[in-house]
Amino acid sequence: MIGRGISENEVAEGIRRGSKTLQKPNKILFNYKCYTIISKKIKDVYYIITVNLRW
Repeated sequence: MIGRGISENEVAEGIRRGSKTLQKPNKILFNYKCYTIISKKIKDVYYIITVNLRW
């Protein structure tokens, strides 16, 4: 995330406002602006796996 120049606030906004796609097993992709957040949700907490730029 830091290496790609994406801030913590941008990730939080992407989770709130991005379009969601389910990916097996138990991963959620949030597509927002020019990046994709790959996360896993356990109970009510999202754990960020990685953040990739989309071009």
